[in-house]
Amino acid sequence: MKKKLFLLTLILSLSTSPIFTTKPTLVCEYEQRMREQGLVNIQEINPSILVELKYSTTDNFVGKDVYGCISQCFLQRKPAEMLSKASDILQRKHPNYRLLVYDGGRPLSIQKILWNSLPQYSTRERVKYVASPAEGSIHNYGSAVDLTIATTDGTPLDMGTKYDYFGELAYPKKESYFLKINKLSQKQITNRQLLRSVMRSAGYMPIDYEWWHFNAISRQKAKATYHIIP
Repeated sequence: MKKKLFLLTLILSLSTSPIFTTKPTLVCEYEQRMREQGLVNIQEINPSILVELKYSTTDNFVGKDVYGCISQCFLQRKPAEMLSKASDILQRKHPNYRLLVYDGGRPLSIQKILWNSLPQYSTRERVKYVASPAEGSIHNYGSAVDLTIATTDGTPLDMGTKYDYFGELAYPKKESYFLKINKLSQKQITNRQLLRSVMRSAGYMPIDYEWWHFNAISRQKAKATYHIIP
């Protein structure tokens, strides 16, 4: 009996030791704010979707981590469900492919950082790549997504340019021209076309200047439907 009491006391003392206690989970203020506004973590909707938030790394046009504690991709529920549908369509066609998301819902405060990181461009040129904070990006309403296609191990397919490439080589509307002058290969264009096909099939809309960017709804409808992420 004494031996059992000794063992119980030992177990209780170890369980309350700093070595064994679980550290409290840190809450990211930005992510918490997005959840409170009704946005959802896309991997909770569809765990097969891969996520690598580029603005949480230094691999972006700013060259630094501007997202801080943001590590998950959040979208409004309907756009998230549309993205899940696109993922399912892709995997039915190509079981070894996955959607790889680079960005989704983005706080307006970070939009200002991105906007101010491009002083070398005129306002007219800058809005091709980063929406003005005064106007608001569809990302700021949780209704746009940046992404590519990857293999199951996370290796992105060759799309001809990196993500965040500022130049005509990334323009979907210029692909035929760059194919003719051998700046893009047919395989690179085919990969882009596959991405556009599955996203369009789920209701997303591509844009003219970035092969990776898709809008679930228009900016006007986003403003009418959702609150901006501060």
